[in-house]
Amino acid sequence: MFEKLDGLKKRFSELNELIVDPNKVGLKEWQKLTKEHADLEPIIETYNKYLKTQSNFEEAKELLQSETDHEMKLMLEEEIQNCKENMEKLEEDLKILLLPKDPNDDKNVVMEIRAGAGGDEAGLFGYELRRMYQMYADAKHWKYENIDENLTELGGVKEVTFMINGKGAYSRLKYESGVHRVQRVPETESQGRVHTSTVTVAVLPEVQDVEIEINEKDLKIDTYRSSGAGGQHVNKTESAIRITHLPTGMVVTSQDERSQIKNREKAMNVLKSRLYDYYQTQADKEYAANRRMQIGTGDRSERIRTYNFPQGRVTDHRIGFTLYSLNNFMNGDLDEMIDALALADRNAKLSNSNN
Repeated sequence: MFEKLDGLKKRFSELNELIVDPNKVGLKEWQKLTKEHADLEPIIETYNKYLKTQSNFEEAKELLQSETDHEMKLMLEEEIQNCKENMEKLEEDLKILLLPKDPNDDKNVVMEIRAGAGGDEAGLFGYELRRMYQMYADAKHWKYENIDENLTELGGVKEVTFMINGKGAYSRLKYESGVHRVQRVPETESQGRVHTSTVTVAVLPEVQDVEIEINEKDLKIDTYRSSGAGGQHVNKTESAIRITHLPTGMVVTSQDERSQIKNREKAMNVLKSRLYDYYQTQADKEYAANRRMQIGTGDRSERIRTYNFPQGRVTDHRIGFTLYSLNNFMNGDLDEMIDALALADRNAKLSNSNN
């Protein structure tokens, strides 16, 4: 580990010189270098603290060997113990800082919610999940943007796609991929029986143009009249867009905007994100297998969480974590759950890196 840290420290010094003048390297390269510099900075700061503490530790040990005064010896022994404890803590901090980072963590996210088993009740819960994520985005000062929705007659969700824009959005919301199960008494249930329904949530990082190329000849693009709100506008213009990616058969629709151009742009963003996820999984089967075992990045057919309304609790089955504040949770108070998932994920990675 320390050999690696020495190499990173040398690289950090090189970057300090390279980023002084953007004109010397070009703006695009300079932006890349400044990001690398920013990523390394907390590691190097912590490593410098470790080296300083280590130096103090060695100096105190050396002084203790020649010291004869009793009080001074006690002070030096205390200094040695404090340094030792600080070094151990800093070493753990460095292990965490050196863990491989998910390259998608800073990205915006595309989220898709689909009703599963349970009929109308599944659709209604899907609608509530969308509201929950929208409220969480609001609390984080992220931007929520609807892309496409297909609702039931009761106002539930058959399928809905939306985007959340904000720094670190994917790092927090990636743990939401999977099957969400709800247990409650539906409003339509006259005998008070608890029903179980499921909703599937998919979380994809937004993909930039430079990351994936789509050949226009591989696309079939159809326009149609929006089925959503919009009054007379709905009947006059074919602003909704349906894009079919012929090689994979993926179909993406967008009808939320009044402008056909904007709907096309939104649909292309979703298609790129889906294709990125598809090709990444296809390219690395081992990654796909590991992904099912990892916290929050697992198989979307996996039941990850249960929302039990009669008992007012929400349980995440991946880490066995339960909160008894379901109402707050459904109102977007997700941080305690997400923090627990992120901690479990980090600890699992630490354990693997030590093996």
